[in-house]
Amino acid sequence: MAKSKYYVVWEGKQPGVYSTWAECKAQTDQYTGAKYKSYESKAAAEEAYRKGWKGNWGNGASSSSKTKAGSSGRSAGMETSEEVDYDSISVDVGTRGNPGPVEYKGVDTRTGEIIFSVGPISKGTNNLGEFLAIVHALAHLKKEGSNKTVYTDSVNAMKWLKQKAVSTTLPRDSSTEEIWLMIDRAEQWLRTNTYSNKVLKWQTKQWGEIKADYGRK
Repeated sequence: MAKSKYYVVWEGKQPGVYSTWAECKAQTDQYTGAKYKSYESKAAAEEAYRKGWKGNWGNGASSSSKTKAGSSGRSAGMETSEEVDYDSISVDVGTRGNPGPVEYKGVDTRTGEIIFSVGPISKGTNNLGEFLAIVHALAHLKKEGSNKTVYTDSVNAMKWLKQKAVSTTLPRDSSTEEIWLMIDRAEQWLRTNTYSNKVLKWQTKQWGEIKADYGRK
């Protein structure tokens, strides 16, 4: 059984402590500059709420996750950051079983506005959907001539992005043909295109659920 979480909303439509992600999301969606974070216990959440967002929201990233000065190239795009870059795209996946039907979307990190949405794809996995979402975001931003950052909460998808190839046990058969055609196109795009956008890990423990989250907890 999944652990219960409590969500602190310091800046949102109705600040407070909430016991479900759906309630937290309702207070932060479409709210510019929303500040919220999840906690493992109600007591910890209430204490954090009382103390305010300074010193709580955006903190907790280890020193190893800091961007190193002078870093460049593709590896720089795999780093994490201590503060949210709201001028960015956040991507996430919704699944019904793993493997199972998959859909993904990319949203404006600041406003939650949907920029693209794909699916449901008949059968796939969460990580494959995340990989497709990242590549879709990069292709979209390149077409727009934008160097915006892309956020994802999938470490595996970021690894595959760097390798320009997925590594999965999902078989290629008639039931998975749709997603494999999309994966093949995404890998081909990575092999034939370059990009300067950073692809960063969304720090869920520090920042709350990623803005593109489907709320299927």
